[in-house]
Amino acid sequence: MTSALHTSALTSLPLLARGKVRDNYAVGEDRILMVASDRISAFDVIMGEPIPGKGVLLTQMALFWFDRLGPRGLNICPIHLTGDAPESVVSAQDVAQVQGRSMLVKRLTPIPVEAVVRGYLAGSGWKEYQEHQAVCGVPLPAGLHNASRLPQPIFTPAAKAAVGEHDENITFERTVEMIGADLATRIRDISIRLYEAARDIAAAKGILIADTKFEFGLDAEGTLVLMDEVLTPDSSRYWPADSYQEGANPPSYDKQFLRDWLESVLINGKPWDKTPPAPRLPQDVIEKTAAKYEEAMRKLMA
Repeated sequence: MTSALHTSALTSLPLLARGKVRDNYAVGEDRILMVASDRISAFDVIMGEPIPGKGVLLTQMALFWFDRLGPRGLNICPIHLTGDAPESVVSAQDVAQVQGRSMLVKRLTPIPVEAVVRGYLAGSGWKEYQEHQAVCGVPLPAGLHNASRLPQPIFTPAAKAAVGEHDENITFERTVEMIGADLATRIRDISIRLYEAARDIAAAKGILIADTKFEFGLDAEGTLVLMDEVLTPDSSRYWPADSYQEGANPPSYDKQFLRDWLESVLINGKPWDKTPPAPRLPQDVIEKTAAKYEEAMRKLMA
């Protein structure tokens, strides 16, 4: 198994910020080097132990999708990649921390809304449907079950929270209040197009994308640009098509295995309260989580 990178420490670029997974470094005034670490979070808490190879895997999957959905592929919308090699902007001693796990991207003004698209009922969407027969204000037909495929994909945005805080599901109307009707409508329509295209590509590989989230930013000219990661197992719910059955969540190709373990673990005889510090991950949980991610990439890129 490859050695893990929990936290990058580049000496040749100034650090801008650390997220749950990515460390962002400034490259001049107009570009950012995004380094995907091997950190993993669950319930908005970063685990103390990394998942070896995860950052490389996430980056390669994101590049796969940017290539197919961006200007070189279906050209659904502009993307944040500059096209330059990440290794070209760091010193020789920093290359090992960057290689295979980084993207050199345009510096954008982020939109403070996560563009979530759901094609199936799962997770918080299923819980909300049971209470209101709607998700984020979008009414849905009666009689749906856990993991039901929706009649058509729905846009269910979330307001971004700070690291360690929980994102808040919001309605489209609230999104309009936050960013304006024109921008909210464009983000909704583009997000659904991106999801539908990805869903069809993944389905041909035996994968169901139950839901996903996109992030967007504006460049200096006001152009809407797809940014951050895209359609990775960290930002999407990947299900194996051959074990899909309405009524129960299939075994996901993502961190659901980790979430399930965390839900079952006891600390001093009590369930973990989902606040830091996280329980220490045993080696078998680390290895099985890594295997889920690897299986997703292997199937998708076969």
